Amino acid sequence: MQLFYNPEIVENQKDIEFPRDESKHIVKVLRKNAGDVLEVTNGRGFLFSVRITDANPNRCKAEIIASEKEKPDDWYLHLAVAPTKMNDRYEWFLEKATEICLHEVTPVICDHSERKHVKLNRFERVLQSAMKQSLHLSLPQLNETEKLEDFLKKKFSGQKFIAHCQEGMERFQLKDKVLTSSEVTILIGPEGDFSPEEIKLALKNGWQPVSLGNSRLRTETAAIVACHTIALANQE
Repeated sequence: MQLFYNPEIVENQKDIEFPRDESKHIVKVLRKNAGDVLEVTNGRGFLFSVRITDANPNRCKAEIIASEKEKPDDWYLHLAVAPTKMNDRYEWFLEKATEICLHEVTPVICDHSERKHVKLNRFERVLQSAMKQSLHLSLPQLNETEKLEDFLKKKFSGQKFIAHCQEGMERFQLKDKVLTSSEVTILIGPEGDFSPEEIKLALKNGWQPVSLGNSRLRTETAAIVACHTIALANQE
């Protein structure tokens, strides 16, 4: 199955019109014609079957012939990850985490962050592409970039973890602490890790310190390990 994305579709809608770039891809690249059926998601858990009525490469139109909504997960993963020095590494993380289980992501700026500005519109496109490729029906929520100290003070439901590598500080294995069927927020630091002051502030605000294993991991690898750990814990 090839999945298309159109965030404008709502339940009980009768027909849709694809934007110009998507229309061109459908008609010129995929050579779809009137009468062909496509599968489309709005990124909010719905799958729509649509039949093309006008194969116009500038404005492809289709009628909705069926729709269904997937059962939502009974767990929720929010990753707060510091931007990597090389932007493509962060995009790799977004792509792979979306394929695995990501529900929400926030870029956080830390004391040791070398990159302090990111292009959210680029990240959004990566998330959309990964959602379609992996045939997921829910698009992860991408939040605005925040300073870590502000993020730490927010109230979150469920469990809160900070994964760090500081020696001499108490840490638990994430796999031993995570609860299934719950909301989980995990902090992943930049190259150079969180500063001791940041870790102390996190602990003061109720974040649990965790380890992701014995290896020293890159930021993007650590985020994927955390993501996969939570996904495995929640597999039926």
